[in-house]
Amino acid sequence: MLDVTERRNALLAAAAGTAGVAGSYLVTGWSPAFVVRPVDQAIVNLTPGPIVTFVIETVGDAGHLIHVAMAFAAVIGLFGLIALAGLRLSARLDRASVGAATTGLASWPLAAGLTGDPTGALGVALPAAAVVALGGLPPTSTRSSSSPDPASGDGPSVAADPTTTVDAVRRRTLGVAAGTLGFVVAAVVGRRVPAPEDDEALADAPRSEGASDRLQEVESTSLAVESDDLLGMVSPIGDFYNVDIAQFDPEVTAAEWSLTFTGETGAERTVPFDELIDRPVEHRAVTLRCVGESLNGRKLDNAVWTGTPIRPLLESVDPEGDCNCAMLRGDDGYYVQFPVDVLAEGFLAWGMNGTELPPGHGHPVRVLIPGHWGETNVKWLSEIELLNVEEDGYWEERGWEGTGEVKTVAKLWDEGITELDDGRIELAGHAYAGTRGIERVEVSTDGGGSWTDASLSDPLPDADVWRQWRHAFDPDGAHEVVVRAVDGEGNRQTREPSDPSPTGASGWVRRTVGE
Repeated sequence: MLDVTERRNALLAAAAGTAGVAGSYLVTGWSPAFVVRPVDQAIVNLTPGPIVTFVIETVGDAGHLIHVAMAFAAVIGLFGLIALAGLRLSARLDRASVGAATTGLASWPLAAGLTGDPTGALGVALPAAAVVALGGLPPTSTRSSSSPDPASGDGPSVAADPTTTVDAVRRRTLGVAAGTLGFVVAAVVGRRVPAPEDDEALADAPRSEGASDRLQEVESTSLAVESDDLLGMVSPIGDFYNVDIAQFDPEVTAAEWSLTFTGETGAERTVPFDELIDRPVEHRAVTLRCVGESLNGRKLDNAVWTGTPIRPLLESVDPEGDCNCAMLRGDDGYYVQFPVDVLAEGFLAWGMNGTELPPGHGHPVRVLIPGHWGETNVKWLSEIELLNVEEDGYWEERGWEGTGEVKTVAKLWDEGITELDDGRIELAGHAYAGTRGIERVEVSTDGGGSWTDASLSDPLPDADVWRQWRHAFDPDGAHEVVVRAVDGEGNRQTREPSDPSPTGASGWVRRTVGE
């Protein structure tokens, strides 16, 4: 059981660690120099695959909050331990300044080593040292102002009132803790928070020529459904699902960005951003679906992407010998491998829905691989390594097999179920089968006993895009609604249900509708 002094030191150490993290954020924001970021990345990289899969399938997107909370706790604890050593040194030497200096001098190189930013590391070291300095001396050093020094021979010592001493120390400790909390609030409020990634926030971003017309063309094929909440044929950027391996996005400017081709090539090549955007430009409607989503999950969206085909660039580096696969790497540390002939059909995108590619979706450049799960579409793309032997990608190393073709699915979300004025119930949703396309969507309102073809949105010329579907029926009580899609090759959506791991969820979507 900790005594009073140790409890006080523990509280001050926690305050020092917290102040260090807040100071780092105040100085660096959510940049690569933020001291929590490398620890978060290490936790992500070191977490065993089975645990990753369990978290994805049980808590979904909240898994990010878990590993970020662990990273914050680890960093606060790490610098808190340094502060604790400083506090104990202060008590031993009866000088708070020594403990504060020790805390600052030990915290600075550690923070600099973690982030690679010596200047930004001062944002950790100085607040942590300040907390140790302001925490003051331990209770035993507090004397009554009327007590002469017994060593001076001036008379007997008058002991300090223990109650007054403890109260004073408690007030000082709580004051430091309160001050730390105020500093945290000031750091959060004082640091500019990036605007959310939605269409309104990006309204002033550079526009892509020709993208507006393409957006209107795609959106014009949306079905007229009663629900205002159901997405049309284009997902607004703010609604487009977003999955990354870490919480902190890389900060890469267009001027800094380049794509390097390495490995089994006739000649390595580096393509800067200015050269890339001078290539032939296309505006493609492309749908993405996450391999980790549940069968009727919400990680399925469509956008109009601006970019250029990757095949000419791939041919320009002259793949050699038995080169049959490629490893793509992003600046966030993510990597994925798949066949070269699949890569050749890919697309390098620098725009989304008529504006520049948002940071959370891979600014300045990401890759889009037609017909494959969303995990193959590497964001912040920086390198393509051509290989003559297959290697596991990031998720394959963790037990997933999500680089294959996406599975066919028809979705029926809550916002797609609407009671019409005439008493009928309207069912509406989206269906997707990658580059195979959607031929029809079948709906059953009696649990699969009979089937009716739903109305479909007009097909688009794009190879890898979803379609909307709609069906209305007269209810007579509760109905077990089942929806299934048939792809462009005549293959019906798989009936047997499966979990997302390891190859993506499958099955027919079932919902109880009506009373």
